[in-house]
This record gives sequence, C-alpha cells and structure tokens, in this order.
Amino acid sequence: MSKNIDLNADLGESFGAWSMGADAELLGIVSSANVACGFHAGDPLVMRRTLRLAKERGVGVGAHVAYPDLQGFGRRRMEMAPEELEAAIIYQIGALAGMAQAEGMQVGHVKPHGALNNAACADLDLARTICRAVAAYDRKLILLAPALSQLAAAGRESGLRVVEEIFADRAYLDDGQLVPRSRADAMIHGAETALAHVHRMLEEGAIVSLSGKRLPVRAGSVCVHGDNAEAVATARRLREGLEAAGYAIAPLVA
Repeated sequence: MSKNIDLNADLGESFGAWSMGADAELLGIVSSANVACGFHAGDPLVMRRTLRLAKERGVGVGAHVAYPDLQGFGRRRMEMAPEELEAAIIYQIGALAGMAQAEGMQVGHVKPHGALNNAACADLDLARTICRAVAAYDRKLILLAPALSQLAAAGRESGLRVVEEIFADRAYLDDGQLVPRSRADAMIHGAETALAHVHRMLEEGAIVSLSGKRLPVRAGSVCVHGDNAEAVATARRLREGLEAAGYAIAPLVA
C-alpha cells in the first residue's frame, strides 16, 4: 500500500520586475505551494499568476505568511505586539484567500516564512499568536509547521490540524532545530544527497541531526525551498525517488 506524503515549496516570491525562483517548473513537481502574500515577497499579480498555475497542475495552495519585511525577504526577526502580528497574519491569509476565490480555488493551509517561522519554532508565545490568527480566520485551515517545533505544539494546543514538515535541503541540530543559515553546513547540497536525507528520516520516522541523533517525528510533508538554485533538480529527484520507494505524492487537504 502506498504511503501518502506531501511535497511542498515556497513559491510566488517574485515582486514587480524582480524575479525569484522557478515556479513554473516546480509547480509541475510539487503537490503543495506555499504562496507569498505580499509581506516578504509577492504582489497581487504574482499571487494571481501563481494560483492559476497551481490550479492548472492540481497543486494545493497555502498562505505563506511573514513579517512585513520586503527588503529583508522576511529573514529578519521583528518585534511586533501580539495584536499587531495577529492582524498582519489574518490580513495576509485574507489577501491570498480572496485571490484564490476569484480563481475558483481554496486556500487549504498556512505556513509561516523565514524569521517568523524560525522564531515560532522556539518561542511558544509567538507560536500561540500565529495559531490564534489562523484559528480566527478559519479553524479548518491546516497549519504546516516544522516537526518537533513549538509552532506544531501550539497548533495542536489550539485545536488546529497540524501537519509536521521536514526539510529536504536543510541540516538539523540535535534539538531538532534547523542549522542556522549563517553556518557553512546549514544546507544539504545535491539532489541525491537530499533524497537520501529525506528517505532516511521518513523510513526511520525521525529527524536525523548532523551528529546522527534520531528525534522521532510523524512527518506529513517534505519542503524544498523554492529560492534554492538546486530546487527544481532536488524536487524532481525527490518525487521520483519517493514514488519509487512506495510513497504517493499528494497535496494537503483541509
């Protein structure tokens, strides 16, 4: 029997005349797209074009919410009052949901981006703020959260459906957190290496850190970062390799 697994990527991250990522190629490979909502990247036209491509290819879509940080691509932590951040997240979900409705689509999940995601993995209060925003908009939305994170814990605490993700192109520390991008060993390079990394974690039911430590998880999704130069080759090899191993690549369904 096939085992279902979602393959997701962060897409729609171009802005105006500035282009980011290989969205058209990735949307032919992944099963779910986390679409930028204009705060760290994306704009109304990019959002709409991304949604149309996703619809054509049967890819599920989610809101990729972030700090309001276009200049820093959402990778700088910002200090925001909980009420302000909650409103900003609701605003972003609503923007994508409205665009999706115009295209005959439905937003199925929410995934925080960059510094917001990283901070919420370790900060339970921040994670709870994100979950309050998601629940206030629509409790049926799936929260896509890093495995073993405080964000995943807060999602379950708030009654949201949580799908935990692992990263194909990022290395892990012994506590289950991602190796900071500032370190030379933060990234997993090469499609075959990424496939081996993911396959080991799925088969063992555990995150495997750089030191070899195993941390049990139930991963429901695998992320390939769309802004990675190797993203298309990695996503394609992941899909081929996982299907060959008996996994069915299927989108998140709210």
